[in-house]
Amino acid sequence: MAPEPEPSATVVLLRDAARRPELLLLQRAPRKDGRPGPWVFPGGKVEPNERDAHDDPKDAALRAAVRETHEEAGLRVAPTGLVTISRWITPEISPRRFDTWFFLGVESGREAVRVDGSEIVDHRWLDAQATLRAHEAGEIRLAPPTFVTVTWLLGYASAGDAHAGLATADPLVFRPRICPGEAGATMLYPGDAGYDAGDPQAPGPRHRLHAVGREYRYERSDLG
Repeated sequence: MAPEPEPSATVVLLRDAARRPELLLLQRAPRKDGRPGPWVFPGGKVEPNERDAHDDPKDAALRAAVRETHEEAGLRVAPTGLVTISRWITPEISPRRFDTWFFLGVESGREAVRVDGSEIVDHRWLDAQATLRAHEAGEIRLAPPTFVTVTWLLGYASAGDAHAGLATADPLVFRPRICPGEAGATMLYPGDAGYDAGDPQAPGPRHRLHAVGREYRYERSDLG
């Protein structure tokens, strides 16, 4: 039986910069095998004291999002300034699963980022284009949910525009269906024509990520 996904939250934090809005990325500590840690948005699990049996799960995730942003980056964000943009649920085949709410907020720039140096070892403010270029060049490593979210930020002229444009009362829910192939894997998301059957060749709308090694390519029909 697949393990139940653990409730968690993450915060996409933006700030305005000279040319394009920048997003905050944190680097996790190196892995046990010595490989560099991935670059992520601030976030983590919902703690037991943040849950209430009568709560909407999103409310508990929102509390965790505020706490984790302060613990990992030293930044205080107001829950009223965070908008929901997506929800990612780890596939059932994974040994450890998460049900992660993605929130987006705007940082004023008055506070400096402070990482703890143990769980989080570094940080960067990068615009969306620079983030994707750094991933492609192998300078940073992004997980698919982070990569997809960064692509959504392309084209926004300001942090406020992104905040307004991505806010939604009914966020997209991602339950990836992983389809291995000869050259890599295709991750199908709800809304893709091949999602229900697990068939990447099915004709129709596309909502998927192609992964060949470190190279990712995101397709979503309604984004062009």
